[in-house]
Amino acid sequence: MKLKIFKGDASVLLLALIIILITLGIIFSIFTFRSCPVEDAVAENRLITVLFVIEDDKMPLSTYVLMYYPGTKRTAIFDIPGDLGLLISRINRVDRIDRMYDPLRINNYESEIEKLLGIDINFSIIITKEGLVSIVDMLEGVEIFIPSRVFHWDEDDIILFPSGMTILDGDKAGLYATYSLPHEDTEMEIFRRQRFFLSYLNRQIQMNEYFKNRSAAKTYNSFFRSNMNQHTLMCLFNEFVNIDIDRTSIQSVGGTLREVSGQMLIIPHWDGTLIREIVLQTSGTLTRDVEGHMIDRLLTIEVLNGTSINGLAGRTAEMLRSFGYDVIAISNADRNNYDSTVIVHRSGSDDLVKAFADVIRCTNIIREVNPLDDLTDDFMFHNAEYKADITLLLGRNFNGRFVVGN
Repeated sequence: MKLKIFKGDASVLLLALIIILITLGIIFSIFTFRSCPVEDAVAENRLITVLFVIEDDKMPLSTYVLMYYPGTKRTAIFDIPGDLGLLISRINRVDRIDRMYDPLRINNYESEIEKLLGIDINFSIIITKEGLVSIVDMLEGVEIFIPSRVFHWDEDDIILFPSGMTILDGDKAGLYATYSLPHEDTEMEIFRRQRFFLSYLNRQIQMNEYFKNRSAAKTYNSFFRSNMNQHTLMCLFNEFVNIDIDRTSIQSVGGTLREVSGQMLIIPHWDGTLIREIVLQTSGTLTRDVEGHMIDRLLTIEVLNGTSINGLAGRTAEMLRSFGYDVIAISNADRNNYDSTVIVHRSGSDDLVKAFADVIRCTNIIREVNPLDDLTDDFMFHNAEYKADITLLLGRNFNGRFVVGN
């Protein structure tokens, strides 16, 4: 027996199939639009990480990894230098990390940064110099403090910025964020770009209400590339309004400058283990719920060398600054034959001191009463002798990185 299907039946079946597909498409679109990985991370109280790249001539000029913890609304940012030297497995040699950058496919570059920091990167935002100009114009300018007047003229360019608080339009911002001068100190150049990035981020936060307009958001989002759709981007920016830029600092990934295969590279300290420990401790600081004022400022550190090893205090201070601590004094102890390393603290926060002690694996901690704790608000602090929150006395059991055998 043969089954006969008439044309009218086929048309009905085709129409039904089309309706089903359209319905499924609408349901999928609604689900996709409503589903937001940022909102999921906030609901589950998970760390949010974002890779920002400011690109010039198809190469990363500045690379930042922003870490944000929704539970405490705290933020940390790491600056990844392009000339950071790593053993890159894909090319089987030590080379610059930005050698892995492909403007159309940043997966390899992102993967190297993830291995360097020991974290997963959730989202990425790539801004070209041209896109930055348009972004700043749409933000109606970025306010930034320029400490000293900048003037440079050659056959190709005139670079001029007045000193003081200045609002940069798009063209000026694009120039300020990307120019490089032969006589400018490298650290100052890095610091300048970091301050600009923070100013840009702050302006984005201030203008967030404006970008809730769907048309404005669509235009704004067209100025950069991202692995997020428009809805997710808006979720991210809405969460970023909680960031306090004044309490947000940028830590540069540091190391030792060495010549490798004819080029100068920054080789990370301790084969990269130090920066991963710094990131791990930073994550703990972001997620730690500490009452009081101590979490809102850096611990101040005094480092004393109680050994006969020359320069030990200075090298230790450099390492601690990499962790974000404010080392305000470096000196020799009263003698150079201390056997044990000691932490003397006056900070008033046992949790933060414990976190500091964990950095160097020191369990020998002494609490000292700080007379400043009992001062009244009316007391003039310049009349009192200020001591650091922590005095670190280095003994023979400190190997330059850790305390061995407390």
